[in-house]
Amino acid sequence: MLVLVAAWIIFFDKHDVMTQWKLNQSLNDLEADKSYYKVQIEQVKKDKEDLENNKEKFAREKYFMKKKNEDVFIFVEE
Repeated sequence: MLVLVAAWIIFFDKHDVMTQWKLNQSLNDLEADKSYYKVQIEQVKKDKEDLENNKEKFAREKYFMKKKNEDVFIFVEE
């Protein structure tokens, strides 16, 4: 009888082992997404602060904007 109840709980119940494992995986994925978005929010806040403090420097560095009489050289680090 005890084996039957244990088997029912492990395999057939609404809260069986597979369901709990899938929920745990989903929770881990959501926590990873949360940490990723926290980093992105901090980066956007930093960019906003840079933009507010020095608009010309921000436009030049981030979007490679230039004045009409200037040449822009972009160095790519490898």
